[in-house]
Amino acid sequence: MVATGEQRTYSSVSVSPLSFWATTAEEREESFRLLREHDPVSWQHPLEGSLMPPQQQGIWAVVRHEDIVYVSKNPEIFSSAQGVQQEEVPGDILAAAESFLGMDAPEHSRLRRLVSAAFTPKQVAKIEDQIKNQAEQIVDDLLATGDCDFVEQVSKRLPMWTIYEMMGLDPAKREAAAAAADGMVSWADEDVAAGREPGQVLNESLVTLLSTGMEFAEHRRKNPANDLMTNLVQAEIDGEKLTDEEIGAFFVLLSVAGNDTTRNTITLTMKALCDFPEQRDLLLEDFEGRIDTAIEEFVRWVTPVMTFRRTVTQDTELRGRQISAGEWVVMFYSSGNRDESVFTDPHRFDVTRRPNPHVAFGGGGPHFCLGNMLAKTQLRAIFDQLLHRAPKLEVGEPSYLVGNFVRGVKSMPCRLG
Repeated sequence: MVATGEQRTYSSVSVSPLSFWATTAEEREESFRLLREHDPVSWQHPLEGSLMPPQQQGIWAVVRHEDIVYVSKNPEIFSSAQGVQQEEVPGDILAAAESFLGMDAPEHSRLRRLVSAAFTPKQVAKIEDQIKNQAEQIVDDLLATGDCDFVEQVSKRLPMWTIYEMMGLDPAKREAAAAAADGMVSWADEDVAAGREPGQVLNESLVTLLSTGMEFAEHRRKNPANDLMTNLVQAEIDGEKLTDEEIGAFFVLLSVAGNDTTRNTITLTMKALCDFPEQRDLLLEDFEGRIDTAIEEFVRWVTPVMTFRRTVTQDTELRGRQISAGEWVVMFYSSGNRDESVFTDPHRFDVTRRPNPHVAFGGGGPHFCLGNMLAKTQLRAIFDQLLHRAPKLEVGEPSYLVGNFVRGVKSMPCRLG
């Protein structure tokens, strides 16, 4: 336990309670605005929702864009190797659940290089074709179904289909894997838990994904095919290959990061396009010319991953605050993406916004999102289909997941108009 915390005063603007995260993003933003202005590196109580009694007396909340970038680009001071989420989680779960997200160099560099080697140009081209076909089929089904839950019918389907199709996973196993991926980030939500203890939800979800990934890796070593899992088991750099345990952990990461982030970006972008119809019209006027710029605004606006933490490796200073080795620094991307000193009129959804140095894919550095191009490809494909083929589609109010990590939407009604 870090003794220096006893001498500190907790911020009067608290971002720690689950009740704070049960409010809307707009309501939370008022607290972040106050912190950006008056207490940009603030001492906060441990965030609620841990599976273990907190070993830290508090966390340092970093809310300004500039400081998020600084923390991201200095991994030798702000380490990922002790976990990236705010909850106290047992070390064995961290190792199995976070893959190279929870590593520093050189382990991080080695694993990321090997995984990147599996994304060959041929594989990437195949994935792009798959995504276009998947998006078209999903909107075919939407038009045939009519009024429905947008999350179930559209935004949930594309990421799951894309990730598991490119991996080559047996279709019969995909629903269970996607449900487990949900459990990995929503175990504290009562609807998801369905009477189970949060720790049970997390453990069952992790075991399901790990065993699925490792069994699939073993199968592909013996039965190679034209898919990403085969590329992963065969990837080799300087005589090194990925172990089944490393592939299993990466399968967990890919399932969680690939499913939840893109799903929620699709959902809440559709909501924004309905709330700001002039922006929808503007994008449709020149879709091909504006979609790439618009996608950057989609991810800034939504910020599907709201927070990431780092552990300080040495005594350091940030914005005049003395931070001790071993303490936790948490980057609040939601706040950084509304920073008035960086973004003109940050609370305006603007599909033509330039420049747009958002931190929705991270603040740079070695942990910048490896899957950012895959996410952009999916967003381009699905909104091409939705905006052109369902131009009168409208959505209702989302039902949000309560949590401090992923900005998750459980359901959102839609009608075709």
